Amino acid sequence: MSDALVIIPTYNEKENIEAIIRAVFSEEKEFHILIVDDNSPDGTGKIVENLMTEFPNQLFIEKRKGKNGLGTAYIHGFKWALSKKYDYIIEMDADFSHNPKDLIRLYNACKKDGGDVSVGSRYVKNQVNVVNWDIKRLLLSYFASKYVRFITRIPVFDTTAGFVCWKRKVLETINLDKIKFIGYAFQIEMKFKAWKHKFNIKEVSVIFTDRDLGASKMSGNIVSEALFGVIKMRLKGLPKD
Repeated sequence: MSDALVIIPTYNEKENIEAIIRAVFSEEKEFHILIVDDNSPDGTGKIVENLMTEFPNQLFIEKRKGKNGLGTAYIHGFKWALSKKYDYIIEMDADFSHNPKDLIRLYNACKKDGGDVSVGSRYVKNQVNVVNWDIKRLLLSYFASKYVRFITRIPVFDTTAGFVCWKRKVLETINLDKIKFIGYAFQIEMKFKAWKHKFNIKEVSVIFTDRDLGASKMSGNIVSEALFGVIKMRLKGLPKD
């Protein structure tokens, strides 16, 4: 039984899903994987189910009825992980924008180095580690993180990062049923709540590489939620957990 679970949300990731699963399982540290699939019409879920016969008791899938947002997919996965008693729960994309070789670094930042949360950061101390993004998207992401840091005062450089390791006690403390946001703002809100609960957040410098295969799920609504949501979050405060 591994103590660490990697949660990978999917929607139409047939080009990447088998490769990312095999890459995670090839790492020296044993990780389990939970795929949270939003009823992908391209057959992503079926590919995972076929692989489960090869990786019994290591690979799992939760199939949802529709596409309901990244945040709700992760919350579904968090609750599943807590019910299965994993000590470390890691968020990761399916498209290789997050390098599986960095999983052990995020894990060790919590397991060995005292972090309660570790963030795979693209922007540690103003260094930019992003490959294959056009300048418009890069500037949007970079200044969005600066903006969030300014508004909320959270001491995290990459607040919108989606490559994150959580100790189970953090997810047990945060009331997951009161998380408001479902897009990029979900990542901000989770980090903000962890910080407000005085958990130790460590940033681990990683290189983010944009996908080669499949389509990006980013939309204008997701960006707007992140930009305007943090103001509401800061002004109204957060519900008690």
